Amino acid sequence: MADATPFERPRITVGPHTFDALACGPADGELVLLLHGWPEFADSWSALLPALGAAGYRALAVDQRGYSPAARPPRIADYAVPELVADALAFADAQGADRFHLVGHDWGGLVAWALAGAHPERLASLTVLATPHPEALNRAAAGDPEQHHRLDYVRFFRRDDGAAESALLADAAARLRAAYGGKVPAELVEANVRRLSEPGALTATLNWYRAPEAVISVPAGRIAAPTLFLWGSEDIALGRRAAESTGEWVDGPYRFEALEGVSHWLPEEVPALVAPEILDHLAGNRLG
Repeated sequence: MADATPFERPRITVGPHTFDALACGPADGELVLLLHGWPEFADSWSALLPALGAAGYRALAVDQRGYSPAARPPRIADYAVPELVADALAFADAQGADRFHLVGHDWGGLVAWALAGAHPERLASLTVLATPHPEALNRAAAGDPEQHHRLDYVRFFRRDDGAAESALLADAAARLRAAYGGKVPAELVEANVRRLSEPGALTATLNWYRAPEAVISVPAGRIAAPTLFLWGSEDIALGRRAAESTGEWVDGPYRFEALEGVSHWLPEEVPALVAPEILDHLAGNRLG
């Protein structure tokens, strides 16, 4: 059967690694690079990519390091945040984009904050879904016992003895499936579980948690890019205190939207709410 999706499926080679990707929109459109979180892939953006492409942007979502089978290095250190940031910049370079719009969710949001702090000259705009600025999250976890314990799952994932992999994949991956909270379409959950059950895949994705020196040890400075931050009030991992204090780390134009009654899984759960917010932000920060 012919593929009915509207996506192009480019492959991007960066050094020894080759990344699978999804793309929409004209090749000469302003680049919007979308970075997924855990345990997701580029297709977590499936409901948003066509809207971006239809608006004239070149929308590119990539299965990042550890998620693409041909970009799965063996060492935990290979998944350090500077490596992930370098990958994202290389994705933009491969599209010929000196400056671009960056959108990140969950772990992709952490990478986005780090990239924006270190390379402000590359960004026309920044959009982050769910994930507070790392310094805001670190401060909240240090001062708020509830936020500290919300991150207990991260402490478990940081174990490199195989316990997390075994627990997540046991009983037909029951705990992995439960992580989505019933908010992600069933077909995406099944596709994610299948891909993360491949040999070495889940370990590679958990290495994102293991590479930092501490639970919340993501280098991210102050943010100069025009920034949109969207957060769901029912996020079980990332609480309101960190979300509401994120703006203290943004020096550029900043807009924070709390989506009441919405969970962590914004790109999949409420794309009809998220897409107009992102499109409005992009339109106000066009290149040139």
